[in-house]
Amino acid sequence: MHEMSLVQGLLVQLGELAGEHGKEKVITVTMEIGPLSGVVIDSFEFAFDALAGESVLTRDAKLIVESPPPLYRCCGCGKEIRADRRPHSCPLCKETLITTEGSDDLLLLRVEME
Repeated sequence: MHEMSLVQGLLVQLGELAGEHGKEKVITVTMEIGPLSGVVIDSFEFAFDALAGESVLTRDAKLIVESPPPLYRCCGCGKEIRADRRPHSCPLCKETLITTEGSDDLLLLRVEME
């Protein structure tokens, strides 16, 4: 389960951020996990709950995960399309060559600390 090592890295990053800003407690952590990232959200949440409790800094932290639908781009006209499934054709120009754009990110969006 590589989600465990991803959360370990996140907790190191949170410790560094808290140190830089003189904070002693993480309240909320908001992550964006792209649907094409290969990260299993349930496993990531489980790992966060298990590992965050080991540190005073993150013991009571709440994890918020956002997972937007994938972004597709038409190769004909450049139209961007957010959809759960790859469209068969562009709704604007009817081009069938459509590629994914990003949607494989694992991003730390926001951290609330005190």
